[in-house]
Amino acid sequence: MKQHGKLYLIPVPISETRPLDHIPSKNLELIQGLEYFVSENAKIARSFLKRFAYPDIQKAKIEELNQHSEEKSVQGFLAPLLAGYSVGLMSDAGCPAIADPGAALVKLAHQKGIQVVPLSGPSAIVLSIMASGFNGQNFAFVGYLPIERIPKVKRIKELEMMALKNKQAQFFIETPYRNEQIFELLLSTLNADSYLFVGKDLSGVHEFVYSAKVGDWKKIKKPEMHKIPVVFGIYA
Repeated sequence: MKQHGKLYLIPVPISETRPLDHIPSKNLELIQGLEYFVSENAKIARSFLKRFAYPDIQKAKIEELNQHSEEKSVQGFLAPLLAGYSVGLMSDAGCPAIADPGAALVKLAHQKGIQVVPLSGPSAIVLSIMASGFNGQNFAFVGYLPIERIPKVKRIKELEMMALKNKQAQFFIETPYRNEQIFELLLSTLNADSYLFVGKDLSGVHEFVYSAKVGDWKKIKKPEMHKIPVVFGIYA
């Protein structure tokens, strides 16, 4: 019986500023030896492979796994692994399977007895937790908040309550073009003594990292964050 391949979880750059500074050389060597890949977007994956000095981009076989993928197609991505070939799973930014649909493939790999190998690399969420000064031993990443204003305000208050009651830091993200809108909503909804963290363009040229009480945030110049990746955090 042929041995299964390995599923490598490959982090990719989260900024355009010297992108390979945050990718270990060991990762690059491994990536250059793979033939099969799974990514949210094949075009973006190819651009990363070119940056990683992939020897022949035309030979890279890339399948797409995103929010539109059906369970049956995800199961099909196991075929190379079951045939003995290793596969690289990539996100569009940062680490795969963290705020990323790649988690579905990782789950299936475990169910089939396929070895999952996470590689080191940049994650805006992890960098934000590190930089926030919040409780690093009790935190949650809750993804996106509701789109509509009333449910969004309710969710913000729930997160603030959890932070206060459980001493659990709450981190989340927003679609970049809504960053400024949610930032203003956070300032108007949270208590003045609650802490708010903003991690903008982490590892990039526009990097901005700041944590302060909401009351103090209201006294300073607001950071420019329109259409720029941002991680927000709440603590009390």
